[in-house]
Amino acid sequence: MEPFIDTGISAWMLVSASLVLLMTPGLSLFYGGMARSKSVLNMMMMCFGAMAVIGVIYVLWGWSMSYGASLGGIVGNPLDQFGLGGSFAELTVVDEETGQAIPTLVDVGFQVTFAMITTALIAGSIADRVKFGTWLVFAGLWVTLAYFPMAHMVWGGGLLSEDGPFARIAEPIDFAGGTVVHINAGVAGLVLALIIGVRRGFKTEVIRPHNLPFVMLGAALLWFGWFGFNAGSAYGANGEAGLAWVNTTVATAAAVCGWMVVDKIRQGKPTALGVASAIVAGLVAITPAAGSLSPVGAIVLGLAAGTACALAVGLKYTLGYDDSLDVVGVHLVGGLIGTLMIGFLATDGGIFYGGGPSLLLVQALVVLVAIVFSGVVTAIIGLTLKATLGWRVPEEGELSGIDLLEHAESAYEGIVPTN
Repeated sequence: MEPFIDTGISAWMLVSASLVLLMTPGLSLFYGGMARSKSVLNMMMMCFGAMAVIGVIYVLWGWSMSYGASLGGIVGNPLDQFGLGGSFAELTVVDEETGQAIPTLVDVGFQVTFAMITTALIAGSIADRVKFGTWLVFAGLWVTLAYFPMAHMVWGGGLLSEDGPFARIAEPIDFAGGTVVHINAGVAGLVLALIIGVRRGFKTEVIRPHNLPFVMLGAALLWFGWFGFNAGSAYGANGEAGLAWVNTTVATAAAVCGWMVVDKIRQGKPTALGVASAIVAGLVAITPAAGSLSPVGAIVLGLAAGTACALAVGLKYTLGYDDSLDVVGVHLVGGLIGTLMIGFLATDGGIFYGGGPSLLLVQALVVLVAIVFSGVVTAIIGLTLKATLGWRVPEEGELSGIDLLEHAESAYEGIVPTN
C-alpha cells in the first residue's frame, strides 16, 4: 500500500513522546529524594543536564547513528542523516499492509526521549561524589558510543535485531528497551561505580533518603510516563498498545506486592522507599516484554522482579560497590529478569506456552552481547575521563555538600544540611 500519514497514530506518538519526556524530570525527583539533602540539587541537575546535552546531540548525529545506513550492523552512519538531513519529508511506515505512516520527525521526537532517560538513569549510581562537568562530558560520549549503537543493533536493523544473525535461532524480543535502556544503563552504572569508588561514609555511616515524599512523587511520575514508553512502542493506538498498557499496570502492581513481602519478612514492615523502588523495578522488567506476555504472565513477571530486585539492592554492601541509588539492583537486575523471562512467558514461543528453548537461548545471547558491549565502552570512557578531567570532587566539598560546591546553591536555603 502507498504510505499515507495517519493523523491519529501521529497524535498518539506525540502524546507518548511527551509522556516519556516527563519521565526524566520524574526521575530527578525520584533520585533527588533518595539523595542526601546536601546533594539533591546536584542529582536533579545531572538529570536535567543529560536532557540538555542529548537533546542537541540527537538531532546532530544521534538519530543517524541509531537509524541511519548500517555500518556492519553495529551502528548507523552518523553522516547519513546528520542534522536530520533528509528526514523532514520522510515517512515512517508503521503498518506495511495498510500503508499507515507517521512523519519521521514524530519518530525522532519519540526516540530522543528514550536516549535522555537512559543516560540520566546512570546518574543514580554515582550520586554525591562526581564533578558536574565531567558528568556532562560523559553523558555526551556515552550516549554516542554506547546508547546509539545499542539502539541501532536492537531496533535499527543491526546485529541484535530481527534482521541479525541471532534471528536464525529465534526472533529476539525487546519491545521497549530491556537491553537498549535498562541493561545498558545498569551495566554502565556498575562500571562507573567501580571506577569512581565509594562515597565518604559508605558502610560506615547511615545514609538515608532525605525526602521520601519526593521519592514517591517521582515514582508516580515515572509510572505515568511509562505508559508512553511501553504503550507508545506499539506505534499505534491499537490492541497491542492496550496489551502493553495493561501489562505495564499489572506487572508494576505485582512487583510492589513482591517487594512489600520481602520488606515484611526482612525488617518487619513494608517501607515507602521499598514501594517506590518496586514500582520502578516492575516497570523495568515489563519494558522488554510488554507486547509479548498475557496479563497473567505480566503478573508473574512483576512478582519475580519485585522479589529479586528487593534482594539485589543489598548486594552493594556485600560486594563493596557503591551503587548510590540502586541503579544496578533495580535496572540491571530488573532488565535481566524481564528480558530473559520472555523466553519462558512469551505467549508466542515461550517455554511455558509450548515453545522450545530457542527463544530463551536467543534472549540470553542478546543479553550477553549487551552486557559486554556496554561494559567495555563504559570502562573506556570512564577510565579516560578519570585520567583527564577527573571524576571526584574534593573531599571537603563532598563532606560539606556537593550542591554548594558544584552549583553555589542549596535546596533548603537557611538550613545547614546534616545529611
